[in-house]
Amino acid sequence: MQNPPILTDRLALTRHRARATAFFLHEEVAAETQERLDEVNKSFTHPAVVTPFPQLWPDYPVPVPDDDTLALSPAAHDLVIHALCLHWANDPVGQLVQCRRALRPDGLFLGFLFGGQTLNELRACLAQAESETTGGLSPRVLPMAEIRDLGGLLQRAGFSLPVADSFTKTVIYPDALALMQDLRAMGEANALAARLRHPTRRAVIARAADLYQQHHALPDGRIKATFEIIGLTGWAPHESQQKPLRPGSAAQRLADALNTSELPLRDQPPKG
Repeated sequence: MQNPPILTDRLALTRHRARATAFFLHEEVAAETQERLDEVNKSFTHPAVVTPFPQLWPDYPVPVPDDDTLALSPAAHDLVIHALCLHWANDPVGQLVQCRRALRPDGLFLGFLFGGQTLNELRACLAQAESETTGGLSPRVLPMAEIRDLGGLLQRAGFSLPVADSFTKTVIYPDALALMQDLRAMGEANALAARLRHPTRRAVIARAADLYQQHHALPDGRIKATFEIIGLTGWAPHESQQKPLRPGSAAQRLADALNTSELPLRDQPPKG
C-alpha cells in the first residue's frame, strides 16, 4: 500500500509548539468536550486524550502525543479524545483507525480539528499579496478538511453512528500583524513540509496586512479572524447499538404517513 504524502514537518511543528503561549482555542475545545460528555448517558473509566498540550487536560491520566503513530494500545480505552491536532496529521484516516482500534466495544471517540473555513480571510489576503509581489504562490496555510468529507472518513475508519458537526469562533485583533503573531503563539505557524525555508518578504506581509484591513476591517478599525472547529463523534461497534433497518422492512408506507396517494411511476402525470 502506498504511503500517504508527507504534509507536515513534525520537527518544525514540535519547535513551534514548544514556544506556544496562547491556548484559548484548545481551552475552548476542552470545554466543548466536557459539554458533549455531559450529554452522554455513560461513564468512562479508561479515557485517553491525544494532545500536544497535556497540561490543558489534567483530568485525563493518559495523554498521548499526536505523532504519526499514536501510543495507544488496542482495546485499552472506553473514551479517546483527539484534541485539536488532527489537522496536522499526515494520514488523518490512519489516525482515526488507530483511535478506533484503541477503543473497547461501544467506546466513544471525540475528535476536534480546524475546518476548511478557518482563516479564510488571511489565506485569501496572503495569496493575493504574494501573487502581486512575487508573481507566484508558496505553501503557507495548512489545507484543511471540509465537514462534508469527514463523516465519510469516520465510516472508513470503522466507526459506528458517525457524526461531524462544526462551530465557528470569530476572534478580533487590532490588525493582521497581531493575528499572525497570535498564530505563532498558538503553535500554529507554518510547519508544512513544502514551505519556503526562508523568511517571507516584508513586502508580502505588508501588502497582506493592507488587504486584510481593506476587506475585513470592523467599523472600529480592528479586524476579525474566523476559526472553524469541526467536531467528530463515533462509536466502536457493539451489538447493542442502533442499526439501520433492512431495505423493504418498513412497517408503514411513506404515502400513508404523508396522507397522500401513491402512484406507480408509469402512472404519474407528466411534469410541466
